[in-house]
Amino acid sequence: MKTIKRELKNCNSVIDLGCGNNSPLCRFKRWFKIIGVDDYEISKLHDKFYQRNVRDLYELFLNKSVDAIVALDLIEHLTKEEGLELIKKMERIAKKKIIIFTPNGFREQSAFDGNPLQIHKSGWDFEEMKKLGFKVIGKDGLKYIKGKENSVRFKPIILWLWISKLTQPFVRNNPKYAYNLLCIKDSSKTVEVNKE
Repeated sequence: MKTIKRELKNCNSVIDLGCGNNSPLCRFKRWFKIIGVDDYEISKLHDKFYQRNVRDLYELFLNKSVDAIVALDLIEHLTKEEGLELIKKMERIAKKKIIIFTPNGFREQSAFDGNPLQIHKSGWDFEEMKKLGFKVIGKDGLKYIKGKENSVRFKPIILWLWISKLTQPFVRNNPKYAYNLLCIKDSSKTVEVNKE
């Protein structure tokens, strides 16, 4: 979260896509206005909240109308086509930054807590996000240590959790090998496409 906070330091307004009711971004409310968008859970933590599908972004916001858009653990819950379309919308709406946090490649996840939206439908890897113009940082240690639904694949689990933490400095600069990816794009350099 320190990296995300640093990337948002010059932002006054941030959209928190797929925020749920307990987004970690809400810890930063005193630094910028946070607008939550989620169609499953209602949040009372955000400065403003819309209970809408994230695909409806254009119905809620105009081009270049907020400083940044953050999507933590969201894009993998969309199909590849829906995810690419969402990124285009994010580029058009955000004035300064787009931040996406997602697993590195496809990671199987089923519905839980009675929420079918938790199912993973797509995977996004380092090369793909780089080609889309994102700076990519590796997170959460080597991807080979964890498996389905973020569970440690080896025993003893505590030992392998420590090994995962110890590999973080390596994967930060070698995101190809990381379990998760933090993807950051400067949207001020993105060509604005007018909304039709």
